[in-house]
Amino acid sequence: MEDFETLLKGSSNAHGHLCPGQVVGVRMAMEGCRLIGLDNPAKMPQIKKLIVYVEMDRCATDAICFVTGVRLGRRSLKFVDNGIMAATFVNLETGKAFRIVSTEKARDLAQIYAPKMSDKREQQLSAYKKMDIKDLFDIEEVKVDVPACDYPGPTRFKQTCSSCGQVVRDKKEVMKNDKILCRPCALGTYYQPVKKNTHNKGSHHVQHKKKSAV
Repeated sequence: MEDFETLLKGSSNAHGHLCPGQVVGVRMAMEGCRLIGLDNPAKMPQIKKLIVYVEMDRCATDAICFVTGVRLGRRSLKFVDNGIMAATFVNLETGKAFRIVSTEKARDLAQIYAPKMSDKREQQLSAYKKMDIKDLFDIEEVKVDVPACDYPGPTRFKQTCSSCGQVVRDKKEVMKNDKILCRPCALGTYYQPVKKNTHNKGSHHVQHKKKSAV
């Protein structure tokens, strides 16, 4: 793995700017990988051994992705929307896993680690770079039972929604009234169609009519 400053520079460029969250995320990723025994997670063969569960959609997540190489599209990044500045690093080969949480006390300790800086943002940037790991993070060894449907690789499980006919992958279907449904049909959608469309069995999916050949 590259050194901290190199990773921070690369991560900040990829993210778009340097911020305290980038420092926290880079250090969190480096420590998490160290604890589970991966020293080059973004490259083969280690890239296939790692899954990271992130619990926030903030700057630190981009940093974690940059350092580790995990991606949603690779199914190696899992988003658990807890609103907590935390991530769990799992070595799929060994089963070893650690959850790392950014401490709230780190904000107060920033003035001790960087007392000469008056700007709060700059103070945090400087302090988080050199802050002791025990002050910056709470770390706990954990056990994560990763189900087969969450593993990287080809789709192993498929079901068809009995209401709209949509194919649902990776056991994300919902059983409701003894029927297999996709989540939009079972739980509702986050969006509202602008125009009324022809629906199949009352589903939310648009049915496109084929044009007749001329």
